[in-house]
Amino acid sequence: MRISKIGVVGAGQMGAGIAQVAAQSGFEVFVNDVGDEVLKRGQSNIEQSLARLVKKGLFDKCQTESICKNITWVKSLKTFETVDIVIEAAPEKVELKRDIFADLDKIVRSTTILASNTSSISITKIAQASRLPERCIGMHFMNPVPVMKLVEIVRGLQTSDETYESVRDLAQKMGKVSTLCRDFAGFISNRLLMPFINEAFFVLQEGMASAKDIDTTMKLGMNHPMGPLELADFIGLDTCLAVCEVMHRELGEDKYRPSPLLRQYVDAGYLGKKKGRGVYQY
Repeated sequence: MRISKIGVVGAGQMGAGIAQVAAQSGFEVFVNDVGDEVLKRGQSNIEQSLARLVKKGLFDKCQTESICKNITWVKSLKTFETVDIVIEAAPEKVELKRDIFADLDKIVRSTTILASNTSSISITKIAQASRLPERCIGMHFMNPVPVMKLVEIVRGLQTSDETYESVRDLAQKMGKVSTLCRDFAGFISNRLLMPFINEAFFVLQEGMASAKDIDTTMKLGMNHPMGPLELADFIGLDTCLAVCEVMHRELGEDKYRPSPLLRQYVDAGYLGKKKGRGVYQY
């Protein structure tokens, strides 16, 4: 299937990043969100990201203007009637994602692929909201999308070969390297990453070491570019907690049980860098 028009649901950090990379790759992109303020913030984030690329000499001003012209910001999903694929980048809540897929199902063509950027939720479960589950797939981009090369492709139980091949080719055209994963909670990336981050919260909770010493140990001792607590702040503590909860619930093993300290930080509104406070103060 030839893809030329892409719809993105969600103008947050991930949605804006996906839209930017798609537009940079020459695709016509439509970005939807619920209000003007969110859309303006998404547009501003892309403009700032492109400005950094210009400063690094990777693009010139004319190129960035052309990229921005490839993106249309919309409040109605009706605009997605003619797109070839929709990439949903809404918060990590299964009911919300299913509602979005159900709404899209009434609007898009029967050939349109519905992809979710979920980082942990079952694609098969999300696809139940669609009349054509064989056209549903996971397309999990890494954050920040314009920088990270990986896209984790997740096949639901009913995802067709044609859908997978189209999404794999799309990822390649967007300059990404893709991996393929079966539909298990957390997929490859978060099945490995979240227990690492969660255990760092248990170490901090137990008073074994300070946050700085935990991160320094992993950066200098294991050659990680970021420590687990610093990385959690960057991802968003609410997202980390949501992924841990999905894995704990779906896989049923105590080793995925979220740290009470992680939950306490989220309850306090300490969600990480995006809020100016997480494990660290920003």
